[in-house]
Amino acid sequence: MSTRDIYLSFFMFTVNLHPDDPQYTEVVVRHMRELRDIGYTGFDVPVFPNGTGDPQAEVPRYEQLRKALDAAGLENVGLTTNVATTPACDPTSLDPEKREAALAYLKSRVDITAALRGTIMAGPVLFPYNVFPTLNGVPLWSDALQDWLRPRYDIARPLFDRLGAYAEEKGVRVAIEPVDHWETPAPNMVRDVLDFLTGVQGPHIGVCVDSSHVVLGSSGPEAYRRDIRDAAEQRRLHYVQVSPPDRGEVADSWIPWRTFLDPILPEYDGPLLIEVFNAIPAFLDSLRLTRRKFWIPGEDEPVAGVPSAYEVAEDAIRKLRSELATPHTA
Repeated sequence: MSTRDIYLSFFMFTVNLHPDDPQYTEVVVRHMRELRDIGYTGFDVPVFPNGTGDPQAEVPRYEQLRKALDAAGLENVGLTTNVATTPACDPTSLDPEKREAALAYLKSRVDITAALRGTIMAGPVLFPYNVFPTLNGVPLWSDALQDWLRPRYDIARPLFDRLGAYAEEKGVRVAIEPVDHWETPAPNMVRDVLDFLTGVQGPHIGVCVDSSHVVLGSSGPEAYRRDIRDAAEQRRLHYVQVSPPDRGEVADSWIPWRTFLDPILPEYDGPLLIEVFNAIPAFLDSLRLTRRKFWIPGEDEPVAGVPSAYEVAEDAIRKLRSELATPHTA
């Protein structure tokens, strides 16, 4: 377990790497160097949706970013990508033009992942994140929501068949992340994703398992163990994220460590991602953050009594390593 790769999400700092901005690339390099010295072997980086209308135009920008990281001595740092679909690029839309736009968008994100030499693209890539459906202005919940979702799951499967074939050509696995019902209408649980994938060919489309969403949205430990076993047997357990229910500090949090890790560790040998959502402007409203921001060295003035982003990251990796060293109890 001591050799397992541990990554950190760049949501600690930003939702946009600004790959066209050499000055911000210097900031990215500085953060990665500091965090590599702490012990992180890689990072999950957000791929920000642009408004140009041509998602493929972004691919060369991330190729340049990877070259800049390599030139800065970070050629051995692993990268994964965090991607979300949008209402304009919705794989579940009843409008075939929007579905085709979604496929083109997701293919471009696969290409960006490959350009960064990543092999995992994860995130809420099925339904647009944080967009809750309504009927005549009235929100849909419970049975009405489930009835609304069913045909949209069905209509999205052929698209993900095509995306999976494309991802396989590029050497990238796509991990659909179920997100708890406080943030998005569906899918909320690992089983939701696995049920969707029963109609999708090939294992390059799989599931991303996040401790925060498991705790907030799971049916319980027995169902969780079954779902992890099934995902592993289907070769669809593609990414694992370690995040507290409040998306804050990992070191002292309500993560049920043994319940979460014990079913996963024998089945999954990929990187474990520590995901902390810092209280940066992009997350304040969507996550309703009330805690103070972890101040970012080089960007913020130190705040008395508040840990820095680096301190939170260092405490987190130390805690995860200690849990990995604890004997498996399954």
